[in-house]
Amino acid sequence: MATSTMSSADSSSHSTLEDLSDAFSLALERHEDSSSLGSDSEFSGVPPYRQTDRYGFIGGGSAQNAQVLPPLELLRRRESKWLDMTAHWDKTMARRYKKVKVLCRKGIPSSLRARCWPLLCGAQAIMDRNLGKYQELEEAPGTQQWLETIEKDIHRQFPFHEMFLSPEGHGQRGLLQLLKAYTVYRPQEGYCQAQGPIAAMLLMHMPAEQAFWCLVQISERYLPGYYSPEMEAVLLDGEVFMALLRRVCHRAYKHLQKHNVGPMLFVTEWFLCLFCRTLPFPTVLRIWDAFFSEGVKVLFRVGLVLVRLALGSGEKLRDCVGVVETLEKLRNIPPEQLQEDAFMEEVHDMAVSHRDLERQCQVKLKKLRKDWPNFGQRLGQRLPNAKAIFDEQQLEEVRCPGKGRQTASPFLIPEIVVDPPPREQRCLEREWLKEQRQLEQEAKKQERKKKPPGRKKPDTRGKTFHMGQRPTSSLVQGHEEGEEPSHARRKSTPYLETYF
Repeated sequence: MATSTMSSADSSSHSTLEDLSDAFSLALERHEDSSSLGSDSEFSGVPPYRQTDRYGFIGGGSAQNAQVLPPLELLRRRESKWLDMTAHWDKTMARRYKKVKVLCRKGIPSSLRARCWPLLCGAQAIMDRNLGKYQELEEAPGTQQWLETIEKDIHRQFPFHEMFLSPEGHGQRGLLQLLKAYTVYRPQEGYCQAQGPIAAMLLMHMPAEQAFWCLVQISERYLPGYYSPEMEAVLLDGEVFMALLRRVCHRAYKHLQKHNVGPMLFVTEWFLCLFCRTLPFPTVLRIWDAFFSEGVKVLFRVGLVLVRLALGSGEKLRDCVGVVETLEKLRNIPPEQLQEDAFMEEVHDMAVSHRDLERQCQVKLKKLRKDWPNFGQRLGQRLPNAKAIFDEQQLEEVRCPGKGRQTASPFLIPEIVVDPPPREQRCLEREWLKEQRQLEQEAKKQERKKKPPGRKKPDTRGKTFHMGQRPTSSLVQGHEEGEEPSHARRKSTPYLETYF
């Protein structure tokens, strides 16, 4: 872990990367003995009479009864829509991404998350291009240092979920193999403690190979630099979060600055673990649905809503007289305010766009580089949403057809190669085009000279012209009745001509 220090944008508080790592380790130890690490279930029951909720957490029957589920007909309609879209996924992402985003905000059906999450994040396409790669990584021996660290953290991941109860069960063994495979796949990054709950969350919904490639996409496309030893991306996003909080909820921002509560004290656990250790499990699932569709801006929106719920009013700030009380307030938001439908509605109403994030990232990165010139040199490119990931993969298939999907394609796109003309021929073509333009200009000039100038028509658009006209010849002196004057025969009338 790097030992560089960072000062907050508006305070003189300093925090080192080692302190950040220690704080995150303490947070993991604090949650080690908690019930579901994100679920509101409790361990109540003796084997073999353990009651589980619909998500597999032991002792969650009461919470499940309190949860209001949507009508069965609505669930069936949503499943039908998702099945239709996933059957034609490339066409759907190319033409109807807005509909995908809307349906993700409503929530992906639980029965289809194993199918939809890998498609949204691009893991399915990566897996199709690397058939057998995960099996090779799984069979590799791995580094003993990382294996020992992973084995120490395995029992901390959702200890009251039926999948991870036994150290010898398929859940903990599969989690160990998945995390070990990632250290072999990315030896320069190794293993980060925050990847444990994310990998466990993925294993609850899909096979190990799909979960592995989803973890790769999260680490490299959605959150590049988050799980590296330096964790520079987390530090940068913490500063960006405070800048957005200053605009969204200035009262909470002033309170945090007053008590020197830096963003790394609470944002680290939120963003690194994607809120799966912080919020009720049904709400976490809805956050992940939106995150795979819309990218990292969902994490910022969720974090801003949590701070506003905890510290957004004067009444809530009365008891927060210091750092400890403020952090406890952020960790103990009333569960009724975290119900998934109402909470996600507030999240999607939060006015934070990807453009806002990019603008603030540039500002904060420039400011941080004044103190550390080499800061952020190895930050990867973060893609904004699932559509950007899909477009990147499609472009990669066109540029590198040899690295495309290993499945047989019924279409062969011929490659057209056009040789450029020699230099002398290009010069002759340019001279010929120049002569042709000159001839056309001369011909236009000759036509304008031959054309006789036409008589200018009188201006009859205003009232003045018509007011100057007089009645017919009976009122004109010097003309017999029925005889037209000379100016009438000319079909025109002099301007303001009068007769006496």
